[in-house]
Amino acid sequence: MKNILTTVKNVLPLILIAASFSSSFAQKAEKGWTKLFDGKSLEGWKQMAGDANYKVEKGQILGTSTAVLNSGNSFLVYEKEYADFVLELDVKVESTLSNSGVQVRSHYDPAANKGKGRVFGRQIEIDPSTRKWSGGIYDEGRRDWLYPMTLNSTAQDAFKVGEFNHLKIECIGNEMKTWVNGIPCGYVVDTLDQSGFIALQMHGITNAEGANKKVYFKDIRIKTSNLQPTPFPKGVYVVNKTPNALSDYEKQDGWRLLFDGETSKGWKGAYKKTFPEKGWTAKNGLLTVLAAEGKESTNGGDIVSEEQFKSFDLSFEFKITPGANSGVKYFVTLSENNPGSAIGLEYQVLDDERHPDAKLGRDGNRTLGSLYDLMAAKKENRFIRAPGQWNTGRVVVYPDNSVEHYLNGIKVLSYVRGSKEYRDLVALSKYTPFKNFGEATSGHILIQDHGNLVSYRSIKIKAL
Repeated sequence: MKNILTTVKNVLPLILIAASFSSSFAQKAEKGWTKLFDGKSLEGWKQMAGDANYKVEKGQILGTSTAVLNSGNSFLVYEKEYADFVLELDVKVESTLSNSGVQVRSHYDPAANKGKGRVFGRQIEIDPSTRKWSGGIYDEGRRDWLYPMTLNSTAQDAFKVGEFNHLKIECIGNEMKTWVNGIPCGYVVDTLDQSGFIALQMHGITNAEGANKKVYFKDIRIKTSNLQPTPFPKGVYVVNKTPNALSDYEKQDGWRLLFDGETSKGWKGAYKKTFPEKGWTAKNGLLTVLAAEGKESTNGGDIVSEEQFKSFDLSFEFKITPGANSGVKYFVTLSENNPGSAIGLEYQVLDDERHPDAKLGRDGNRTLGSLYDLMAAKKENRFIRAPGQWNTGRVVVYPDNSVEHYLNGIKVLSYVRGSKEYRDLVALSKYTPFKNFGEATSGHILIQDHGNLVSYRSIKIKAL
């Protein structure tokens, strides 16, 4: 008996020390974090808009989509607003027919939607469909998609249907980053919304198949002090909504501006030694080609980058006027000395609804975002910004000569320079007189003067 008591006496302090260490470790692990959900009730949360149902079940918030068609999205809103933070939570979606999301720095307009109210602001998307855009960044009730996951396709398989997924959202200053199960997904630099509320979304339904679908949320916690930005790996495209600016990450990743927002530095007229004396302006953050009765290269003419590029990632914003026509060309060699616009592969910039060129060519290969006269852009109307609004174009030319065109973050076409399929397209086009058209090893970037008022900004490039 004495030996047993002695053993207990000797072991008990070790147990207490271990327990103390375990408790200390747990406290240290949670230090700086605040739970937004107690696992028992919806205290601190309130529903805004929509007809979905939210309740607590087995330590989780269970959201169930409504059976009412076209009733709009529903939101369970946390009643406190936050500025800079890191938010983490776990989410499970049972059906590929569901759709959900987590609002951050968001707001509510009670008068909108015919008095039913509208939540608006940035959202990390939860998308279990075959589209696989979970982790993307959407601007609910306002600007639509900011960061569709076509911009970071390597992360599209991160979200798993039918099991809990760990989401991380980091909002520090103007930068928002997202992770799904530890995999970096979206990255946006945005000047709107320095603070706002957090909300859990249940998407409205447009058909009976989407009714009564369940989404589970748990372990919701936030950190608001002693924040340090989490590094992103190199090579992730950043949607930067600050005009003519680069984030530190973009600079470190090799991006640089081709237009400084103030001058024509780095540009000259095609077949000229200097920038055009008329027909173009570079001021107020805009590089603008002026109207000239819709005539091609009869006013200031095209402008080209002074530098030439081989493989690259080129991004630019453009704003057209009603009925306008322009374009961004690449691999322009200026060797043809042809009249009119200089020759090169062209990302078409066009008002498809009003300009007659949209109906020319073959199968829509002269429409917005297309490889002009060669390949049509496949796009939905919802991803096109109307004249007077800013669109983002992007051309990626890889070292293996594969090329991609994007419009507002959506990949609209791809092809391979010099392939049989490419040369077959050239043989059917207006470019047949030009030997080895579009296959130069390097060339200038060109912005076209087609006689219509069009503005450009945030022109940036990264060598690949």
